[in-house]
Amino acid sequence: MPEIDINGKKFEVDGDGFLQKPEIWNEEVAILFANSDGTGELNEKHWAVVNYIRSHWLENDMAPMVRNICKNTGLRLREIYQLFPLGPARGACRIAGLPKPDGCV
Repeated sequence: MPEIDINGKKFEVDGDGFLQKPEIWNEEVAILFANSDGTGELNEKHWAVVNYIRSHWLENDMAPMVRNICKNTGLRLREIYQLFPLGPARGACRIAGLPKPDGCV
């Protein structure tokens, strides 16, 4: 299993950098992942997306569809891509500590 080191903290990840143990996720992990993937400092809009994705995953055991992220956060798809340069699946879901979503290439 691959492992990444971010600021001296080690995380088991899959080949695409998604956490293998989503239960270890917390806000500090999100901040570390965001800084390491180029997203940068997380603001209120970032947290709205991350928290929605995380809560949806905890309730449904799957990542939400992008249109539901937009609907529930009040953000347009363009804004989400501006907030998360790697996109909602590869960027936001990784920061939210989810395993790699189905259909994520």
